[in-house]
Amino acid sequence: MISANFRAVLILISGLVIALTIGNCTADESEPRPTDAKPSRIVDGLDMDTGLVAEGEYLLVKGNCIACHSAKLVTQNRATREGWSQMLDWMQEKQGLWDLGPHREPILDYLATYYAPEESGRRPPLQDIEWYRLEDESPTD
Repeated sequence: MISANFRAVLILISGLVIALTIGNCTADESEPRPTDAKPSRIVDGLDMDTGLVAEGEYLLVKGNCIACHSAKLVTQNRATREGWSQMLDWMQEKQGLWDLGPHREPILDYLATYYAPEESGRRPPLQDIEWYRLEDESPTD
C-alpha cells in the first residue's frame, strides 16, 4: 500500500508536469506564437520528429499543436472537421490555446484530411469459409 506522503509527492509531481506542459500554451500574449515549424527527415511520408503525415500544411500543425502537447495526441485521434474544430475550441476555452487566426482553417483542413475517422473495424470479416458440422465423438454409456 502506498503511504500518504508518497501519494502526496506523486500528486505534486503530476501537478507540476501538467502546469509546465500547459504553461507552454498560456504564456504571455506578447510573446510570438509558433506558426510554422522546420521540416525534419521524412521517411515513408511521415515527419520523423512527430510521426505526422508529411503532406499539406503539416508544418502549421507541427508548429502550433506540438508547442503544447505530444504529436501522439494528434496521431492517435480521429475526428471529422467539426470534431477537430470542437477540440480546438475546447483547447482555447479551457487550456489557453492562442487564437490561431488565419492558420485555423489550414490546420483544420490538414487534420480532417489526414486524421479523419476510419471506416474499418479491428479486422475484416471472415469470407469464403468452408463450414462443416463437428460430429459428437464423446463415448456413449
